[in-house]
Amino acid sequence: MKIEHSLRFVTEFKEGHPITMQVMALDENTRTVMLESLLKELVGSRLQPILDEINLNGSYAILKVAN
Repeated sequence: MKIEHSLRFVTEFKEGHPITMQVMALDENTRTVMLESLLKELVGSRLQPILDEINLNGSYAILKVAN
């Protein structure tokens, strides 16, 4: 059995910055997908050693990064 968790992160952009303006020009769904993809790429690989340590003694449950 698999249970997918939903962790919530917040990205804060600096007011008036050109990148902020570009991101705000995107529709909300595109912004969300883009930021979630970036977060997964940046954090996902760094989490693997931590997940391996957590899962080392996992006799009944294993924690993974969802695709």
